[in-house]
Amino acid sequence: MKYTLLLPLAVGGLLLATGCSSGKSTTQTTTTTTAESSTAPVASPSAPAMKASAAPAIASDGAKVFTDNCSSCHGAKGQGMPGAFPPLAHNPVVIGDVTHVIHIVEYGLQGKIQVLGASYNGVMPAWKSQLSDAQIASAVSYIRSAWGNSASAVSAADVAGVKI
Repeated sequence: MKYTLLLPLAVGGLLLATGCSSGKSTTQTTTTTTAESSTAPVASPSAPAMKASAAPAIASDGAKVFTDNCSSCHGAKGQGMPGAFPPLAHNPVVIGDVTHVIHIVEYGLQGKIQVLGASYNGVMPAWKSQLSDAQIASAVSYIRSAWGNSASAVSAADVAGVKI
């Protein structure tokens, strides 16, 4: 019983230790737990089985997707990490062309970039294989409307329409 409760803590610590600063892409995984554990995973309302629709994603769902997958690099308040990961708050790319920001989230980005006069050289992992179109749409909708950003929401259909 004690081992079952410690396993999620050990896995969580390992994921935090390897995080975005390693320069490698990290994958958000769901751990299946035994019946003894009280920490069974809960399905997200924007799970991959959800069909793409023209309706904008719900930004509140995106807050959870962001917290679970993006905040370790971009910060809980979208403030970024100097030199490595750009801020999302007041970022012209985030509030600009929606196709561009969707492309970055889906396919990743690496190399030096300039944001708000500062240089960054981290690695943004590609999330297309880990998150559904609906989850990406909700996260993008969230970052486009959080921390003083004011831009339109996007739909899963918008995400599905963006290709390499």
